[in-house]
Amino acid sequence: MTSHAPLRIDFVSDVACPWCAVGLASLQQALAKLDGAVRTDIHLQPFELNPQMAAEGEDAGEHIMRKYGIDEARMDANRAAIRERAAALGFAYNVHRGSRVWNTFDAHRLLHWAGLQDGARALALKQALLRAYFSDGENVSDHDVLVRIAGDAGLDAGEARRVLDSGEYADEVRAQERRFQQAGIHSVPATIVNGTHLISGGQPPEVFERALREIAEQATGAGGVRETR
Repeated sequence: MTSHAPLRIDFVSDVACPWCAVGLASLQQALAKLDGAVRTDIHLQPFELNPQMAAEGEDAGEHIMRKYGIDEARMDANRAAIRERAAALGFAYNVHRGSRVWNTFDAHRLLHWAGLQDGARALALKQALLRAYFSDGENVSDHDVLVRIAGDAGLDAGEARRVLDSGEYADEVRAQERRFQQAGIHSVPATIVNGTHLISGGQPPEVFERALREIAEQATGAGGVRETR
């Protein structure tokens, strides 16, 4: 079974969201298993978990415990669960005591620019940013880091620098953030298929695979957003 038109996938996520890294890896594994049986067109959409985060960042452990009202033992257990899920998907989650949380707005501006150039390279940039943040502990608010990652993803490093230094696409990113918040997206990752089906959270690959097969078969066009958990 091959769908006549590609399914539009809006993947709403933040670079600073570990479950977004898990969700994207799961989605990509599902697409590999589908092996062209379902065609898709992926659009990366911005969401900031910490839009007010200062430029100098914050200790990740202190931030998480305060934000979610949990103690250190619960935080360590949560990290262990994420590490296990990520490892099963081939993603190294190396967040530890001493890691920091960074502001991601400029990373989203860069992703918006990349998406206007080439969807495949934008996806490569997204993956590289997630690796930089969670695997390598890099500061993804630093323009030098962002420019290097963009170049490594096959994008024009000089143009990436110009975009970052100019503040370009700030309005567009904020508009997209508002759009999805107003549509009811308040946690990520959120995978929206054809504007009508919502797959919430970092689901396993088999959940994405089953949902995409069903949506392609149904070829729905109306009736509101349907949620898969």
